[in-house]
Amino acid sequence: MKEIENAYLNIGGKFITPIAELKKKLPNIKAFIFDWDGVFNNGQKNNTGGSNFSEVDSMGTNLLRYSHFMKNGQLPLTAVISGENNETAFYFCKRECFNYSFFKIATKINALNFICEKENIKPNEVAYFFDDVLDLSMAEVCGVRILVNQKANPLFVDHCIKNNLVDYLSANSGGSFAVREASELLIALNDNFTEVINNRKNSTADYKTYIEKRKEVKTKFFTVVNNRIEPADI
Repeated sequence: MKEIENAYLNIGGKFITPIAELKKKLPNIKAFIFDWDGVFNNGQKNNTGGSNFSEVDSMGTNLLRYSHFMKNGQLPLTAVISGENNETAFYFCKRECFNYSFFKIATKINALNFICEKENIKPNEVAYFFDDVLDLSMAEVCGVRILVNQKANPLFVDHCIKNNLVDYLSANSGGSFAVREASELLIALNDNFTEVINNRKNSTADYKTYIEKRKEVKTKFFTVVNNRIEPADI
């Protein structure tokens, strides 16, 4: 484990929770939930309000889900919870067969509670990738918290550390493959990184089984209507 820790320390990552304790949390995780803006991208918008993602990060989420599948024999739940209406996020969730896409959600803890009730899971069984103030209500209760480090906000980072809102602080920022960085870390802590990479490279029967099960997942879209979370037709 020291080799893994050093690899991440060497690129500038920070283990706010000691790596051994972070590893102990992973067997309890049943869901991976992601903020969108500032996590999959640098938060910049185009003229339609959209923001992009990287195939590097996309592959990271896929490999992480496969790692979980190998370790636990079932797919993890996956979701994007965004405060904005973003067509690219919808496309990503559909293409990657995420379970949920929430948008225009200002109070994100409400979306988390909605998922937990629907899926019969607990907040401490969720790993959350986030970057900013609107995410803190979730970071307060989730089991694993990955803070995407925007180097322009050291006081915010310090606040998260002092208030026990983060387990790992990424070396890379949103738009610079922070999702891939953290995904590979969690895979390594699952003790199956080499198998995940080799099975994906060789498209083994086990990987194909995972892909077929992933294809069965149909993304459900939700937003807020009259202060209630309601299904959306996307």
